[in-house]
Amino acid sequence: MPTHLTVYYNTRCPVCDAGIDWQRNKLLALVRSGAVDFKDINEQPDALAQFGVSLDDIRRRLHATDESGRLIVGADVAIALWRLTPGEGWLAALSGNRVALPFTRFVYDRFADLLFAWNKWYGRW
Repeated sequence: MPTHLTVYYNTRCPVCDAGIDWQRNKLLALVRSGAVDFKDINEQPDALAQFGVSLDDIRRRLHATDESGRLIVGADVAIALWRLTPGEGWLAALSGNRVALPFTRFVYDRFADLLFAWNKWYGRW
């Protein structure tokens, strides 16, 4: 289990913002201890530039860095959060296992693409 996870997300997307707010509330003890941190990418648009990640990349998919500075993207971020969330380890095990992971990533990416297009259409960025 990571000793530190920093999650970069987009507060201008109402779905993303609500989802992260809900997750953050479930992880309050870890947030307070500094083990998990949530950062609004709109406040630090170049936060992941060293990885070659653009603002639109982060608006499209969740991004995170772990304690070793490794970049985590998309469904893998959700799985990392579920592993840390009390009562949601089963969800991480189910969706993040070797067999299910390609399907999980595919579904996450398609949903993220639709959500990105929806937000763009509504002029949120």
